[in-house]
Amino acid sequence: MKAKLKKIGVLTSGGDAPGMNAAIRAVVRAGIFYERTVIGIYEGYNGLIKDGEYFKEMISKDVSGILNKGGTILRSARSDEFKTEEGMEKAWQSIQKAKLDGLVVIGGNGTFTGAHKLGIKYNFPIVGIPATIDNDLVGTDYTLGYDTATNTAVESIDRIRDTASSHNRLFFIEVMGRDKGFIALRSAIATGAETIIIPERELSIDRLEQILDYGTNNKKTSNIVIVAEGAGGAVKIANELEERTQAYDTKVTILGHLQRGGSPTCFDRILASRLGVLAVEGLMKGERNSMVGLINRKARFTPFLTAINGEREIDEELLRVDSILSI
Repeated sequence: MKAKLKKIGVLTSGGDAPGMNAAIRAVVRAGIFYERTVIGIYEGYNGLIKDGEYFKEMISKDVSGILNKGGTILRSARSDEFKTEEGMEKAWQSIQKAKLDGLVVIGGNGTFTGAHKLGIKYNFPIVGIPATIDNDLVGTDYTLGYDTATNTAVESIDRIRDTASSHNRLFFIEVMGRDKGFIALRSAIATGAETIIIPERELSIDRLEQILDYGTNNKKTSNIVIVAEGAGGAVKIANELEERTQAYDTKVTILGHLQRGGSPTCFDRILASRLGVLAVEGLMKGERNSMVGLINRKARFTPFLTAINGEREIDEELLRVDSILSI
């Protein structure tokens, strides 16, 4: 392993995701294990630009008791200034002033886009840990927060099902997923939803009405439709259905940021712990400008541009299972 890597920075950027704290903990403790200094950078790229009080050397005690906590102790902030040439130059000056030899960034698409530009421009080693509940990055089977967010959605939908069954209602439940329907698909199967509406698969109002009528004719006492936020919006779809038929007592629930918070699941804690250690070891072995992930439980380093620009496809087998079981 490369001995010259003596000081590592770590930051979180973009939207928070359950498991970020577990990843921070793993980076700090892995760095200490390998006798490296780890600097926590507060408020993401915004803090990287500002330097000073936003940089703090972290010891093992600093990350005690955070494994089970949602959010991020390093906090996160979006930085428009970092996107400019002047802002990136300030960030580079901060890196040099702090004498960092490498950087671990924890986040998603936007985070890795910034990391790629910074790493290429200044030939600086950066490794990313994928943390986004959308699970939309190529180069890993799962991103941090996805499992927790899906479980949060499932728990909420189960509770709504109780009410729907008691009052013979139709609920449209909107889950996160701006571009992808991964949370919607898995939570639909896990909760027995009647159908899903996701960006990857169009569902006309005609077809939706047919599916709901089929359930009604088979004496179903409740109906749940899961809508990914990027598929048109649950409120709009519910209104379109109500304009066509008054057969259903329709309600809409938008889970929103409820899915982003909360204690990470066991799966996310272990994933974060593995990726944090692998990120530090990757930097020490000379990895740069790449994201660390797990594919078939094996470590993989994927170039940032591939992770960002690659197209992650919805699981057709899960779609098939959902269509069979939702009758």
